[in-house]
Amino acid sequence: MELQENEYQIGGISINEIAQKYETPLYVYDAEQMQLQYSKLHNAFSKKCTVKLNYACKALTNINVLRLFNKMGSGLDTVSIQEVWLGKQAGFEAQDIIYTPNCVSMEEIELAVNEGVKINIDNLSILEQFGIKYGNSYPVCVRVNPHILAGGNHNISVGHIDSKFGISIYQLPHVHRIVETNNMTIEGLHMHTGSDILDVEVFLNGAELLLNAAKDFKELDYVDFGSGFKVPYKPNDISTDVESLGEQLGDRFISFCEDYGKDLTLMFEPGKFLVSDAGYFLATVNVVKQTTSTVFAGLDTGFNHLIRPMFYDSHHEIVNVSNTSGKERIYTVVGYICETDCFGWNRRMHEISEGNVLCFKNAGAYCFSMASNYNSRFRPAEVLIHEGKDYLIRERETMEDLTRNQVEVL
Repeated sequence: MELQENEYQIGGISINEIAQKYETPLYVYDAEQMQLQYSKLHNAFSKKCTVKLNYACKALTNINVLRLFNKMGSGLDTVSIQEVWLGKQAGFEAQDIIYTPNCVSMEEIELAVNEGVKINIDNLSILEQFGIKYGNSYPVCVRVNPHILAGGNHNISVGHIDSKFGISIYQLPHVHRIVETNNMTIEGLHMHTGSDILDVEVFLNGAELLLNAAKDFKELDYVDFGSGFKVPYKPNDISTDVESLGEQLGDRFISFCEDYGKDLTLMFEPGKFLVSDAGYFLATVNVVKQTTSTVFAGLDTGFNHLIRPMFYDSHHEIVNVSNTSGKERIYTVVGYICETDCFGWNRRMHEISEGNVLCFKNAGAYCFSMASNYNSRFRPAEVLIHEGKDYLIRERETMEDLTRNQVEVL
């Protein structure tokens, strides 16, 4: 997002014009920024070794975004059979999709097998059931829990000892017994410790644990280090130094492959890193409400559309794109849901009037994909800015959408 002659633009197109054309609330995505992030991460590692990025589509599943990453050469990281089906509909080949669920039934695993995708198993029970049914006829990946506490928030820290994700690194002897008993082929090892990890050392420590474990699996084709790269949320905020990580982890991975006797593929599953700062959320100010202590800017949206500030305590910069100059005031920005849905307390921005459009930054990842119909509100439309043009890629919901699957019996 750039300010050009007192007018905020995304991909060269006026934000106010976009808001007027498609109305608010509205999600807007910048395809060029997604491409830049993908290239930045891929280049950081491809200098050293063979790298495969699998876009974690749970961050943003619009089929046009999936097709964009497919054209860039990305694979796809999925966590449900529905995401597998979406990926195939978007044009991904089965061998470029990895299915990494947790707490699903063996029946859903079998559906993924029928699709021919890579299977990543994260518990001993399913691993044993899989081995009994498929033996060595279908290779699998094993997700390891390294017992590392990492991530910017407890809700997004998934590699600690109490996490539901992965098979404990201390249970690997049990894994080997299941594999040997059922003559299974393990083609990959995987870990994911959390999101918003700043310290490169956290990645390197986890990598060391995973590579030490990998030495005992003799038929690997790849090692998947998950993701968790931090993106900046505020001006002058810091992010994961992927270039430094690429140098250090790349060197370590090359050394491992030499000892292993085979060149393996280094895999990652970035989601937020690729799409977070490519997304913007536009909302209109319904009311400016002054109380004895606070001035509220009440919007035509709520946590039904953007739940991250309430769920994760995440910070999103908020800009008044209708007023780009003049005096600033302090506002608390809230929604229209009958809950305390606050997007930001005591935010300084150019004076707000009713009817102004506010723009939330970093709204590309886990925003629309976590939206709901709470309070029977319609989910918003989505627009993609691609090569200087704006495209409607999801229509705003209607009353028909709210009642589509209901069955009237009274």
